[in-house]
Amino acid sequence: MFPLAEPGSVMSRITPVVLSGGAGTRLWPLSREHFPKQLLPLAGERTMVQETLLRFADGVRFAPPILVTNEETRFAVAEQMRAAGIADGRLVLEPVARNTAPAIVAAALLAAESDPDAVLLVVPSDHVITDPRAFLDLVGTAFGAARAGRLVTFSIVPTRAETGYGYIRRGEPLADHPGVSAVAAFVEKPDRDRAEQFLADGGYFWNSGMFLFSAASFLSEIETHAPDVLRAGRAAVAGRTVDLDFIRLEREAFTASPSISVDYAVMEHTRLAATIPCDVGWTDVGAWSELWRIAAKDEAGNAISGDVVIEDSHDCYVRSEGLLTAVVGARDLVVVATDDAILVADRDRTQDVKLIVDRLRREKRDELADHRRVHRPWGYFQSIHTGDRFQVKRLTVKPGSKLSLQKHYHRAEHWVVVNGTALVTRGEETFLIHENESVYIPLGTLHRLENPGKVPLSVIEVQSGSYLGEDDIVRIDDTYGRS
Repeated sequence: MFPLAEPGSVMSRITPVVLSGGAGTRLWPLSREHFPKQLLPLAGERTMVQETLLRFADGVRFAPPILVTNEETRFAVAEQMRAAGIADGRLVLEPVARNTAPAIVAAALLAAESDPDAVLLVVPSDHVITDPRAFLDLVGTAFGAARAGRLVTFSIVPTRAETGYGYIRRGEPLADHPGVSAVAAFVEKPDRDRAEQFLADGGYFWNSGMFLFSAASFLSEIETHAPDVLRAGRAAVAGRTVDLDFIRLEREAFTASPSISVDYAVMEHTRLAATIPCDVGWTDVGAWSELWRIAAKDEAGNAISGDVVIEDSHDCYVRSEGLLTAVVGARDLVVVATDDAILVADRDRTQDVKLIVDRLRREKRDELADHRRVHRPWGYFQSIHTGDRFQVKRLTVKPGSKLSLQKHYHRAEHWVVVNGTALVTRGEETFLIHENESVYIPLGTLHRLENPGKVPLSVIEVQSGSYLGEDDIVRIDDTYGRS
């Protein structure tokens, strides 16, 4: 059973720790480095991070969440939390990527500051659970073992001989904690023959990467098995700063931590590892083939999304984010179309999308990191057309928001308001411009664009000059702490 907090107390509630630092590159071209899969509505109407947070939003069994993310996605994550009605969570920023163990250490240290007896439920932000009620019941079953010092991992009852997951071999049941067993072994991703043996054996389960443990027990085991990670985490948390709604871990200290997963750092070494098998409709959405597997399909086995026309095709996944996408005579294909890239892949080789991503990285292609629509804390901009020494963008500014006070060394700008009213700062002037009015910003002039109204402001921006990169921005003042 779940613990229930006493009135006015948070001491017996579970603290969700949501890890949201991954890039999701195997789901390119929809998932990008600066706007990864957890920020997308891939398996429902809400985004994956919203679905994850809302599983633990009852306020009775769960304390406010700690969400660990990074610099690039911080504003998008914060906006999605706000849109989901989660106003009291803590947003922790990793200065650099260091895998799961350092991230969890930082969250555990922060949770223990306010509650030395804190129990943490650690979950990735990009998993699908179709039966959340059953999962929460299992969290309640595992709670006693976690409070007693066990490091409980939620293992998944396998449905097929999967080679893409690590496995857990279940050990003896824990006498004092019905439903929970010791972990006999963690097993690396197997080949096909071993995976089929595991499935036939019945004592092997998929490793989900979800955990329940007390902060104190976890930190004690980290100190024993990975002291360098704990040392760096303590220094990073001690040197943290608060920036708007974000907790920034101290960069130098966090960077000094080994980059290591929590399995390698602790779970494969501790004698306190326990597991509880789950059959909750869990999926690690790590590739397009997995999205095809869980999606609704037509009578020919096709899963389609968006503006798609499909004829004489079977067992395909076809998704369009705007472009009319037509498929004829295909079998076992994945086709994903965005406004700037199209992926076509054999459904059995979608793990190899990473080869395309690696090539884009070597060639320094913009399509690796960003969509044409790039999100900012004030709204977003979208590239419309790029030519020789000019670029056209559409800017959408949320009501009450404003861009930084800035200047450019290499470009001038011309703004045309197409919807709403803009408050413009240009040099020493400040004035309003309305729909169908425009303003010119000469090269090197201090300027700012604001939306003082109640509706979104839409502006067409024409840039002209010798260099049009986003790094030609000198911020003098910024509401979002970027100057």
